[in-house]
Amino acid sequence: MSAQLLWYSARAAGIVAWALATASVVWGLLLSTRAMGRSPRPAWLFDLHRFLGGTALAFTGIHVVSVLLDTYVHFSLLNILVPLTGTWHPLAVAWGVIGLYALLAVELTSLARSRIPKVLWRRAHFASFLLFGAGTIHALTAGTDAHSTAFMVAALAACGLVGALTAVRAAGSIESRSRRRAVGAATGAA
Repeated sequence: MSAQLLWYSARAAGIVAWALATASVVWGLLLSTRAMGRSPRPAWLFDLHRFLGGTALAFTGIHVVSVLLDTYVHFSLLNILVPLTGTWHPLAVAWGVIGLYALLAVELTSLARSRIPKVLWRRAHFASFLLFGAGTIHALTAGTDAHSTAFMVAALAACGLVGALTAVRAAGSIESRSRRRAVGAATGAA
């Protein structure tokens, strides 16, 4: 296999993995903010969220394997699994390793969702924010396409969208808690 093919494979798989993970985070936020309505939603909306996350994991695997097989930079398994152990842009690569672990935590707990406590699944799912942040920083600092106009526009748009949806989600959670407290106080006083 040619070194150039591996480089293109690593590059393309990394970009696709970032785009799919970002799409999964955005889709999950859209579902959780009820931006698509409060009525029961068809199962395919949740299936699409799961599909995006699972496919992001598959492309991350292709990215990692391509980087391991590439002979130009010489990454070892240790460099891929332990942050700050390599010599090529160690901090940039560390963000990718952190993103990988966050992606694994989210995907594995999602696969086990019916067998684990809901609170554990929910806490692990918050790692999606870490995944998005670490993946974006990794792409912007280690990626060879990081300075292309198209990628910069995509990254800025994604950050803006995730930030806005997170603010809407947080505001909704605060409002929900306030309403529950008010109902609890009203029923307790009666």
